[in-house]
Amino acid sequence: MIPDIGNMSKNNHQNGGGKRSKPRRYELFDRICGHHPLRSAVPGGYVDYAVKTRHGGEVFYFNFALAEEMGLLPAGHRRHLNKSLSDKLLQTFSIEVINEYDIEQGIEVPAADIRKEKYMATRYLQLQHPGRSGLTSGDGRSIWNGCFTAKGITWDISSCGTGVTALSPATAHEGRHFRSGDKNASYGSGRGDLLDGVGAALMSDIFHRNHLATERTLLLIGYPDGTSVNVRAAKNLLRPAHFFHHLKQGEYLRLKGVVDYYIERQVGNGEWPQVDGKERYAAMLEHVARAFGRLAARLESDYIFCWMEWDGDNILSDGGIIDYGSLRQFGLFHHEYRYDDAERMSTTITEQKNKAKYIVQTFAQLTDYLQQGVKRPIKAFAHAPAVQTFLDLYARTRNELLLNKMGFSDTHIELFLCDKKNIELVDEFRRIFSTFERAKSCRGPYTVGDGISWDAVFCMRDILRELPLWFQSGGDWMSAEHFIEVMRSDYADEKDLKITPYRRRQISAFQKHYWMIVEQMALLTGGPMNELLDEVVRRSAVINRYERVTGDALIYVAKQLIKIDRSVSKALLHQIFENFVAQQVLIPEAKEKRSPLSKQQRAVQNNRGYQRLLKVVESCREGI
Repeated sequence: MIPDIGNMSKNNHQNGGGKRSKPRRYELFDRICGHHPLRSAVPGGYVDYAVKTRHGGEVFYFNFALAEEMGLLPAGHRRHLNKSLSDKLLQTFSIEVINEYDIEQGIEVPAADIRKEKYMATRYLQLQHPGRSGLTSGDGRSIWNGCFTAKGITWDISSCGTGVTALSPATAHEGRHFRSGDKNASYGSGRGDLLDGVGAALMSDIFHRNHLATERTLLLIGYPDGTSVNVRAAKNLLRPAHFFHHLKQGEYLRLKGVVDYYIERQVGNGEWPQVDGKERYAAMLEHVARAFGRLAARLESDYIFCWMEWDGDNILSDGGIIDYGSLRQFGLFHHEYRYDDAERMSTTITEQKNKAKYIVQTFAQLTDYLQQGVKRPIKAFAHAPAVQTFLDLYARTRNELLLNKMGFSDTHIELFLCDKKNIELVDEFRRIFSTFERAKSCRGPYTVGDGISWDAVFCMRDILRELPLWFQSGGDWMSAEHFIEVMRSDYADEKDLKITPYRRRQISAFQKHYWMIVEQMALLTGGPMNELLDEVVRRSAVINRYERVTGDALIYVAKQLIKIDRSVSKALLHQIFENFVAQQVLIPEAKEKRSPLSKQQRAVQNNRGYQRLLKVVESCREGI
């Protein structure tokens, strides 16, 4: 049973003691009632649904920081889920669609439960559906709550788990409508899962604070059966699939409508400068190519598995992360892992680059279509300038990220990469780095809980963290045996660790190229070598943190948070969320700016349940 979240604490008064203040009404949430400008921009680009109140829910988690940033709450609002706020959140977001099955079966709904406004399930291209034109696909278990504008910024808000729609893959495959909650058909339930929602809330906040673009969880509503409504927000929730849907069908006016709408939103939010006429389409293509070039490099560098495909479904058009259901962050470079989606296996982490490139290629096709009025074959754009832009940004970003993981600052990296010889030096170091990063266990591929994998055997974060310390202490080159011991993972057996003559040469080359980069960086910056090395040691210790959360760890953490919700106050649960996310921020500058811990933060740090979460992160640090 989900506990009463109205209480701030099991032992404290509702408002923390003292005189009770007048309850807030939180009227700004009333603006979120199904209205969205995409309706008028793209007629036919959605299916409209009446919605009804879903009873029995309790607010499990609310992202106060995001609500303040959006302008839904005033700055400085207490991190306190009071009854007025909880009631308003449930009133606004605890809803379910009245779908085709309900209408066919004549299921009666109390008039008081039916909301005045309709909510849209948007149409977009989707791999799981029969055919490749998107005639039946889109939001299968989600609706758009609307958008909210404050402080000059407009945010999109959508909810997952609000009931099955006609755009569900189950309806397309079986040719019939489903009752929300039906567990007998794949993709036919329409429900969200609280466990998945908690994991997404944690991971999206970790990504956001580590400067990786992503949708963010605003709210989780839990229900007694373990299902949930997961409310997400972003400044623009359109996916490439929202464009490709109309492109594949040759619907020029609808494609133009959604592209014009998207550009206006990006410009209005200050993300892009204003460009007029048909040139705005070329400007959009440039933005997309650059965003996806950076994204592909970042995912690979950070070992983030994000299933990108030709449909452009599982990603945002600005290169932001969406749909955490199949997303994972690996501890090692498990580049043979594939997610099993019942009817198909996913791409691998190394294949994501070419999928991202194909998305850019498709944007080049649709841009040409908008400018010329004639849709040419996708193959004609395989070598489009935008594709080259993507490749250039991918290569540049990979270099930047590798130097960052070594511990160099952004200023130093930018200076270093101005020289072509330095770029060649980093390229060669990466080639050597990759031979260890991609080394696989002799065990071979095997089945895991949600797919297949083939273990990597070396933890490159460990060597990047420990090598500068070794040099700082005055050490000469590490012996091959010591080098291997530093970065060996628990997945490696003795066969995987065998030091062949080739591997010995690679270990020597790794250290020499690493030191050449350090020497060249010191020469460029003009500072003493010992000061630069001190900075590298300090920064690399944060960036290559030993306890880094993985997908496996996140599942356990989410389970434990749901479990402890029964025994702690919402204030403490929120602080546990906050502390857990904060200790996964791998940006040295952010760590340096952190203020001293509050009394409540210190209490969480010493909480036995919280300490168990950290131990799980440590034990799962090398997993998938």
